[in-house]
Amino acid sequence: MDSGLLVLLSVALGLTVGSGFVFVLFAAARRGDHAATIVDPSVPDGVDQVIDAIESAGVVLDASNNVVKVSPAALAFGLVWNHGLVHPELTQMVDSVRRTGVPVSRDLSLARGPFGDATIHLFVRVARLGSRYLLLLADDRTEAHRLEEVRRDFIANISHELKTPIGAISLLAEALEPAADDPAQVRRFAKRMETEAQRLGRITREIIELSRLQAADVLTDATLLDVDTIVASAVDQNHVQLDTHNVTIVSGGERGTEVYGDEGLLVLALHNLIANAVQYSQPGTRVGVGVRLNDGVVEIAVTDQGIGIPEEDLGRVFERFFRVDQARSRNTGGTGLGLSIVKHVIENHGGDIRVWSQPGLGSTFTIRLPAASHAAAASLGEPQ
Repeated sequence: MDSGLLVLLSVALGLTVGSGFVFVLFAAARRGDHAATIVDPSVPDGVDQVIDAIESAGVVLDASNNVVKVSPAALAFGLVWNHGLVHPELTQMVDSVRRTGVPVSRDLSLARGPFGDATIHLFVRVARLGSRYLLLLADDRTEAHRLEEVRRDFIANISHELKTPIGAISLLAEALEPAADDPAQVRRFAKRMETEAQRLGRITREIIELSRLQAADVLTDATLLDVDTIVASAVDQNHVQLDTHNVTIVSGGERGTEVYGDEGLLVLALHNLIANAVQYSQPGTRVGVGVRLNDGVVEIAVTDQGIGIPEEDLGRVFERFFRVDQARSRNTGGTGLGLSIVKHVIENHGGDIRVWSQPGLGSTFTIRLPAASHAAAASLGEPQ
C-alpha cells in the first residue's frame, strides 16, 4: 500500500478514536453535573420553584428514596447527605407515608448533619406528591424549644428562691407561740420574720421588674436625660447602705452628657451596680462612679475594691439567679437578679454592659449608652 495512503488512514483512525473519547468524557461530565444539582426533570411542574422559594426545609424524594430536589434550608439543617436523608427518623416517616398513603406530622429532635453534637428541633410533615414522589417539609422550632427551656428553668429557679424565705417565715411563725412568755425571744423571731419578708418582697419585685423589662414596648416614652442627674439619684439611694458598710463613694468624670431613655430604669440599673459594689466591698474601702464620653458613647463605670470575680464566672454574672458566692449573697439578702436587670435595662436602651475583675483587687462594671447627640443624628440620617 502506498505510504501516503497509510498516513491518511492513521490520521482518520486517530480522529475517530479521539472524538469518541471526548464524547464519552463530555457525556460523563453531563451526568456528573446532573447528579450534583439533585434535580429530576420528571418532578411535577412548579415544584422546583416552590421548593426554592419556601423558607421551610423542603425535600422531594423519588420511589427509591433518592433526593431529587432539596431547598437551601434543608441543606443548612444537614437533612440531606449524598442524595439521601441523613436521619433514620425522617426515613421512617417517609416509609410510613409510602406504605399507607396517609400524611404524617411529627416533632423531632435531630442531630445537625452527620457530624458533631449540635441538635435542631423540627416540626416535620411528609405527604405524597403525585403518584411517584414524596414531599418532606420541616419547620425549625429550635428557638421556640430553647425559649421553653429557659421558661422552665426560670420557673424552677423562682420556686427554689421563694422556697427559702417562705419556709423560714413558716418556721419562725411556728416558733412564736411557744415563746409567747419570753418577750426577748418574740422580738428576735419577729425581727427575723421581718428580714425574710423583706427578702421575699425584694425577690417578687425584681421578678416583676425583670418580666416588664423583657416586654418589647418598655421604652415607648424615651426622653432626653441628664446623666449627672441619673448618677446623683443612684448614689443618693445607696447612702444608707454606704454608711452601714463603712464604704465611701466618689463620683466624677465628664459632666453635661445626655442620653435618651427612661430615667427611672437607668437610675435602677446604676443603683443595682452601686449596691452590688458596696455589698462586696471591705469596710473602709471606696467605690467610684465615673462618667466618660468616648466617640459618641456615654460610659458610666462603677469600680470597687472588693473581693473580685473569678475568671471562670465572668461570663455568667448577668445570668438570672447566678451568684458568685452563694453563702455571702444569701447573708446579704442578694436575690441573684440585680445584674440581670441591669443588663436588660441597658440593652433596651441600645447599649451594653461590660465587666472587668480580678480576685482580690476588685471589679469594674461599665455601662455604655449612645450619646443623645449621636442617637438623634442617627435617627435623622445625619452625619455623626
